[in-house]
Amino acid sequence: MTYAIYMYMSFSLKEGENMIQVFFYILIFFIGIYFGSFFTLAVYRIPKGENITYKHSYCPKCNHKLGLLDLVPVFSYIFLGGKCKYCKNKIRIRYLLLEVLTGLVFVLYAMSLKISILYIDIKLIILLVLGMLYFTGLFIIAGIDKENRTIQKSVLIYTQVIAILYIVYSCTFQHNNVYGYVIYLAILAILQLVDIVFLKRNLKYEYSIQLITLFLTMLIFSKEQGAILTIILTILAIGIRNIILKLRNTKSKISDKKISTQPAFIMCICNIIIIIMANIITNYMIFK
Repeated sequence: MTYAIYMYMSFSLKEGENMIQVFFYILIFFIGIYFGSFFTLAVYRIPKGENITYKHSYCPKCNHKLGLLDLVPVFSYIFLGGKCKYCKNKIRIRYLLLEVLTGLVFVLYAMSLKISILYIDIKLIILLVLGMLYFTGLFIIAGIDKENRTIQKSVLIYTQVIAILYIVYSCTFQHNNVYGYVIYLAILAILQLVDIVFLKRNLKYEYSIQLITLFLTMLIFSKEQGAILTIILTILAIGIRNIILKLRNTKSKISDKKISTQPAFIMCICNIIIIIMANIITNYMIFK
C-alpha cells in the first residue's frame, strides 16, 4: 500500500514537471512568433531605410496605421482571414508561415539545449538568449537576401556584436581559449576595413566580401565543425535547388544567373539547422 502511494505521488510529481516544461515551451513559442512578426517588418523596412522601432506599423497597400488587435502574430492573420481590415487586400501567407516557423525554431533550439525550467541553469539561459538573438540576425539577413539579393550591412554588424557577446560567454562560462577568437575578430576587422576603403569604388565585389564576413560570424558562433557543415549543406541545398528549378523551368528558359541567387539566404537557414542538430547530438547523445 505504501509503495503504491509512493508510485502515485512520483507519477503525479513527474506529470506536474512535464506540464510546467510544456508551458515553458509554449512561452518560448509565443516569444518566437512575436520575433517572427518583427522579422517581417524588418525585412520590409530596413532596405527602404525606414525606422524599425519607433515608426508605427502600417499596411503597405493602403498605408493605414494598424491597431493593437491587428498586430497579434498568427492570430490576427487567422481572424482577419488573411486580409487587411481596412483595404481588404490579401496579406501574403509567407508572413504567417515565417511567424510560425520562427516560433518552432525557437522551441527546437530551447529543446536542443535540454533546458529544464525546474532546475534552471543560468549558463543555459544566457546561451538560449544569445542563440535567439543570433537567429534574429540570420532570419533578417536571409529575408532581405531573398527579397533583394543583398546582405544588409547594419544587420551583419548586429550579428557580429552578438558573436562578440558569445565570445565573452564562451570564455567566461565554458573557459574556451580566447586566442582562436582573436584571430577571427582580426580577420573580421580587416574585411570591414576592405569594405570601407576599397569597395566604395568596386561595388560588384561587395556581396562576396559580406558573404565571407557572414561565414566568419558563423564560425565564431557555431565553431569550425558547424561552419564547415553549414557550407557543405549550403552547397548541397543550392545544387538541389538549382536542379529542381532547371527541371521545372526548361520551357521558360530561365537564366542560370537567376537560378544561382540567394546564397546568403540558404546559408543562414543551413546554419540554424546545423546549430540545432549539433545541440541535439551533444545534449541527447544520439550516437553515444
